[in-house]
Amino acid sequence: MNKAWLKNYPTEIPHSISYEGKTIHQFLEETAKEYPKKKALHFLGKELTFEQLYEQSLKLANYFKKIGLEKGDRVSIMLPNCPQAVIGYYATLLAGGIVVQTNPLYMERELEYQLNDSKAKIILCLDLLYPRVRKVKSVTAIEHVIVTGIKDYLPFPKNLVYPFIQKKEHGVVVKVEHQGANHLLTKILATSKAEYIQLNINPKEDLALLQYTGGTTGFPKGVMLTHENLVANTLMCSSWMYKCKKGEEKVLGILPFFHVYGMTTVMNLSIMQAFEMILLPKFDAETTLKTIQKHKPTLFPGAPTIYVALLNHPNIKDYDLSSIECCISGSAPLPLEVQQEFEAVTGGKLVEGYGLTEASPVTHSNNLWEKRVNGSIGVPWPDTDAKILSMETGEEAEPKEIGELIVKGPQVMKGYWNKAEETEAVLKDSWLYTGDLGYMDEDGYFYIVDRKKDMIIAGGFNIYPREVEEVLYENKKIQEAVVAGIPDPYRGETVKAYIVLKEGITCTEEELNTYVRKHLAAYKVPRIYEFRKELPKTAVGKILRRTLVEEEKEKLSKIQ
Repeated sequence: MNKAWLKNYPTEIPHSISYEGKTIHQFLEETAKEYPKKKALHFLGKELTFEQLYEQSLKLANYFKKIGLEKGDRVSIMLPNCPQAVIGYYATLLAGGIVVQTNPLYMERELEYQLNDSKAKIILCLDLLYPRVRKVKSVTAIEHVIVTGIKDYLPFPKNLVYPFIQKKEHGVVVKVEHQGANHLLTKILATSKAEYIQLNINPKEDLALLQYTGGTTGFPKGVMLTHENLVANTLMCSSWMYKCKKGEEKVLGILPFFHVYGMTTVMNLSIMQAFEMILLPKFDAETTLKTIQKHKPTLFPGAPTIYVALLNHPNIKDYDLSSIECCISGSAPLPLEVQQEFEAVTGGKLVEGYGLTEASPVTHSNNLWEKRVNGSIGVPWPDTDAKILSMETGEEAEPKEIGELIVKGPQVMKGYWNKAEETEAVLKDSWLYTGDLGYMDEDGYFYIVDRKKDMIIAGGFNIYPREVEEVLYENKKIQEAVVAGIPDPYRGETVKAYIVLKEGITCTEEELNTYVRKHLAAYKVPRIYEFRKELPKTAVGKILRRTLVEEEKEKLSKIQ
């Protein structure tokens, strides 16, 4: 196979990496020994060193063993970004368990499905979420509920004030029963011992994580990621960011750790490289700007919607964002306008990458400091193969011919949990069929034109939503835009654009129509525009196009 992309690698990036048979929790063990007193976490004023983080993780791991956790048992972690989320993650691995990341936004129905599908034995959750867990516990395999609160890791006097803030924001202060199978994390860490646990882990075969896909269509599937999958992607990420200095960088942790992108590019990378993590439990533009100015993070992995929200904050010019040196954007296409504006504001580098949950998640990225190609997702990471399969022949496509992107590498999942048929549909001869349509140019740079299932076929023409969205984002009045194909009795499908305008700005459908027609062929121009105050998004900020399509279908069914 001709890996044309390798000629674009800077000399500092190896074509192949040694993974040394490590487990993902070995990163914490090694960093705690090498940098015991170095700051590992900063959370709303509270700080933990690597030594403290490792000790608390070991204490919880020993408690897990005490209450019956055996190798391969699943532990659900239902927390926002906070120290407890990091401790729970590594404690599960140190005890030989498998982490099940659970979105804190899940309601009872979603939570019940995931806990039943994974057969999780223990859940570590936020006190605010405890009522939801209690409602579904009896119909799941959960034996033990461990509860923690934001206030548990706040410095004095914030920890005393927080219950009043919680009552004001959420209308309740949760009281957790102290009996039966309910445990308080503060008590566990005060009484448990930090004893090393000897494990026999096969990194290539043993699972570290069950990461559930977003489930925008049908039920979510549990992606089985081994220790090697996660170790490989973390080492690839480290090699790609070769100018970053071990033990010196600060990483802004806004991307949720219950999403694999935040888990790899923020948490696992930081633990491996002894970087300080500056954690925020939820994204808020003003809080983020204040945090960057005060704590001066150097690395800022994010998603386009996060960068867009910051750029559109009315007072962004009042903040010093010059500490930001590099950002890799993922989860959705990065509009060129957003990239250029964010680089101008920070003076740092912002490049687009690509990945998916099934690949731990990153497979491609543009170079941060060397040649990059705007509009491209860049080139495959070390040890990662990629090719485009022709939509007509199923064979490898010619340069610039659009087809399905498939990838192969040590970061690719073992399969879907208890779903052999679905696994066989996407994993063939170790190649992962991504379902994304794209092409590769003669220099080995890859481009995504859209999801295979999101391509719009209107009047016989293939229309890629991303191309239309790029044009819309170039309009200075638009903050966010997403394009979808909706049912049309004449054309089969027609193009509809959902628009969020910048605050205080007005714009008509006619204005947008005139603007878009200057840049696109007539058949690609949206026939319908809908102005909204906000768009539906996942926790990581990915706009849910399928949700909008389902809304349209529901409207249509009511009319008929």
